[in-house]
Amino acid sequence: MTAGGPGGRPGGGPGGGPGAGSAEGAAEPEVVFEQRGQVAILRLNRPHRANSLTPGMRDLVADAWRRVDEDPQCRVVIVTGSGPRHFCTGVDVQAVAASGRTTSGNGHVRDEVIWSPLVRGVKKPVICAVNGLAAGGGLHFVADADIVVAGQHAEFMDTHTSIGMVGAVENIGLTRRLPIGTVLRMTLEGRGFRLSAERAYVLGLVDELCPPGAELERALAIAENIAKNSPRASQLSKLAIWSSIGQPHEQAAEYGWALARLHWSHPDFTEGPKAFSERREPRWQDD
Repeated sequence: MTAGGPGGRPGGGPGGGPGAGSAEGAAEPEVVFEQRGQVAILRLNRPHRANSLTPGMRDLVADAWRRVDEDPQCRVVIVTGSGPRHFCTGVDVQAVAASGRTTSGNGHVRDEVIWSPLVRGVKKPVICAVNGLAAGGGLHFVADADIVVAGQHAEFMDTHTSIGMVGAVENIGLTRRLPIGTVLRMTLEGRGFRLSAERAYVLGLVDELCPPGAELERALAIAENIAKNSPRASQLSKLAIWSSIGQPHEQAAEYGWALARLHWSHPDFTEGPKAFSERREPRWQDD
């Protein structure tokens, strides 16, 4: 039985859990990582199980985040799911039922919640291309992305309380993008409430809506625009904005100002104005 989807029982839960792929998907890698020029694509690849998360995917996703940040030729990463119905439905609930545990241990959140690019400290810009239902642990990728693109058919749902688990890290992440009442409704109603892509766009969880099936294409267009800019300036700008959340304005501004001054000694700081005045494309330094 499929782990999740409209009319089914989503696999969504906390950030991942035990569960081997079915025989029909055994030959396929659970995570596909590819590079298209300066843009990396991380694809969750268990469409036969609603792209639910397994123990084996932990190291694959963690390695993908590491590769993105360590490769100077990579400037942006896109996260998406395989198939037209599901982005990611979190933990494979059937596997949790069989084993009685999830993949996460008792360590600190940075060590355990590897699905979140924010928690893992990914420096490069992250775009989430939501190609269907995002539930439970799948919300890590959405809430903690820098930009979210979603198909008009996409839905967002939190199933933690419906399967006897606590909605915590993903749900807290959602409070940065959604009104607290909407997050609480998603959390407390569980399977009983689905946030439509259109409503998510109005509320700010989704940054751009597109026709079903066009999510990756639109994300790639955005990524290519980002990749034209100074990689170092983009990374420090991202750091300044995310770091400001929860800080007093003056403290956040001082930190942002420190990052701006830090960049003054970088070659891109002078290359940008020089390229503009010479009417040519800038030659950025890949750190």
